[in-house]
Amino acid sequence: MKFKTPIFLLLAAMASCGIEKPDLVQENFAFAGTQFKQAFVEMDAARCAEPRQKQELRDKQNLGPLASPRNVEPDGTLHMVISRDWTSGFFPGELWYMYEYTKDDFWKEKAQQQTALIEREKMNGGTHDMGFKVYCSFGNGYRLTGDAAYKDVLLQAAYTLTTRYKEGAGIIRSWDHSRDKWDCPVIIDNMMNLELLFWAFRTSGDSLFYNVAVNHARTTMKNHFRDDYSSYHVVDYDTITGAVLHKHTHQGYAHESAWSRGQAWGLYGYTVCYRETGLPEFLEQAKHIENYIFSSPTLPEDLVPYWDFNAPGIPNEPRDASAATVTASALYELSMYDPAKRQDYVTKANTILENLSANYRAAAGKDRGFLLLHSTGTKMHNVEVDVPIVYADYYYLEALLRKQKLEKEGTAIL
Repeated sequence: MKFKTPIFLLLAAMASCGIEKPDLVQENFAFAGTQFKQAFVEMDAARCAEPRQKQELRDKQNLGPLASPRNVEPDGTLHMVISRDWTSGFFPGELWYMYEYTKDDFWKEKAQQQTALIEREKMNGGTHDMGFKVYCSFGNGYRLTGDAAYKDVLLQAAYTLTTRYKEGAGIIRSWDHSRDKWDCPVIIDNMMNLELLFWAFRTSGDSLFYNVAVNHARTTMKNHFRDDYSSYHVVDYDTITGAVLHKHTHQGYAHESAWSRGQAWGLYGYTVCYRETGLPEFLEQAKHIENYIFSSPTLPEDLVPYWDFNAPGIPNEPRDASAATVTASALYELSMYDPAKRQDYVTKANTILENLSANYRAAAGKDRGFLLLHSTGTKMHNVEVDVPIVYADYYYLEALLRKQKLEKEGTAIL
């Protein structure tokens, strides 16, 4: 990956010439508007190009239409997914962020159209990814419109998610697949789905949601983290005794390595847990995870990590822009809760966004309408390696909005 001129050098040169520093948030949302309009064209083309046999099979299985873009494949084609895919809620969420920033009803209407394609997921008890799918789409929609129908979808989705809770182990089961590898797997990603449960508790008053979320967070804190606060990806449980059976990776380099997006999920998840509970243990966990990430000797100078902190070929390994965007978004919120390190967290988040904007952004009107290049899904399976991926874009826009709100209002909570 070739990098352009570092943004701090560009800004320094502009300052020496008396040129006003560009508004990073404004410029990136203008860029996003251009890209998403291109994305609509690309999505229509992908739907039209899908073989009729695939469409008919999907209809026969009642799986619904192609709903959202997920990534650009290595051959340059657009990969779209149905609502059942764990990434389906991110694109609707991005459109809600566009509406939030612009107040333009064009984006509201587009967001509503894309969000409607995800509603069927509220009853899908076969997945833990309810937060990613439903909260990122309907959650943002409800926050911005107050639509009571959206509230109903969110509450149903939260109740559906609790059906995966295993009382004996104190966790929400993550995956149902690969039963030859594990009995009851829990992945660090699952921390990101707790925000839906906390929202449901605040909205309904039903303590079920709070208890499930807190128990899951505490069990994960106990079993997923090593002494240095790096995280395992997958922990396998005996659901009767709660005993840990295995500690694995699925998307990282090795069982004992630190998969970079997993560290970001943990940082974000425990920051949310502190916001929603006020329990100091969750704030301390988030602070420890942040320290691990930024004290790692393999973290590059631009603060955009390699796909795994222990990948053997560093520095000749793919980066993961998505891990960086999740981290930046979390840092803006974490800065609200740790006054002693507030400026440090904000500076790191700003640096990430500035470097992503300068060196990782897609070409305007190109790259199938995505915003960022150089994300990595699962290198060990050779899936989504060094390509644009939708969740990198979602958390990029979220981080930009949080930056703006923190600067203007003193809060990063959207």
